[in-house]
Amino acid sequence: MTDSIVIGVDIGGSHITAMGVNIHTKELLHSFVSRKHVDCNDSADSILNTWTDALSEVISLIPGGEVHGIGFAMPGPFDYPTGIAHFKGVMKYDNLNNVNVGAEIYQRLNLSRQIPVRFLNDATCFAIGEAWMGPAAAYKRSMAITLGTGFGSAFLDDSIPVEEGNEVPESGCVYHLPFGSSNADDHFSSRWFKRVYEERFSRESCGVKEMSMEAEKNPEVRAIFTEFGQNLGNFLAPWLVRFRAGCLTIGGNISRGYHLFEQPFLVALRSHNCNTEVFLSTLGEDAAIAGSARLTDDSFYLNLPFISNK
Repeated sequence: MTDSIVIGVDIGGSHITAMGVNIHTKELLHSFVSRKHVDCNDSADSILNTWTDALSEVISLIPGGEVHGIGFAMPGPFDYPTGIAHFKGVMKYDNLNNVNVGAEIYQRLNLSRQIPVRFLNDATCFAIGEAWMGPAAAYKRSMAITLGTGFGSAFLDDSIPVEEGNEVPESGCVYHLPFGSSNADDHFSSRWFKRVYEERFSRESCGVKEMSMEAEKNPEVRAIFTEFGQNLGNFLAPWLVRFRAGCLTIGGNISRGYHLFEQPFLVALRSHNCNTEVFLSTLGEDAAIAGSARLTDDSFYLNLPFISNK
């Protein structure tokens, strides 16, 4: 059914992935996909041209060339309801600052305004996608986190993000909360691994992927992952308990080394009487694509906090 096909888009720091999604059958259409490299420090026009090219390629693959909505999983800072970027001083996409990305997409693709073009935070889209198509779909309440260059999070109730109230931190985000000598983002991201590795071994770290390979043979490196798991469990457990989350889904590049910190992480959770089920993302990057595609469904989108509270 071509009238069910929309496009989900994942915007990363160095790439765009756009894919067709059938929102009626909840099917990711891997034959309708385009992935392109993006220089996030390029000019606004060049970035938007690359994004538009990727979208045009997917549209050309859809029978009849008709698309019925486009959803973007977009990093912040970004005004998601209006589609205006606020990438100032964040070292990526700074040249898009104050650009109305939504208006640009409509104009560059010559889209009818009847076709929704919508945006939401990439970590939130990941969580929505997991709650829609992943194991989290079996749970009323869930939390999802992404572990990578930053620490993303979202709390969901019946697939809708929860961003206020006593059960979640402000905006439903945990990255800014105090932990250790600074905040959670400093401790649960690739920066922490790099910093700790270089402090302990007095040599440059090549990245978490290489560290995880070294940890398989070197107990001292493995200890870094153990510490990470303990810290993560101790930090998340109170929020999982407070939110009464049935499950936690973990994604992001660091999750590829989950086997190295799984046991200390679970032990830390249980020490706080947290019995939340834990899943590794099986959808990976596709979770954000699925979640962004779901934004095109009015019956879902109009229930999002920043829409329903108006």
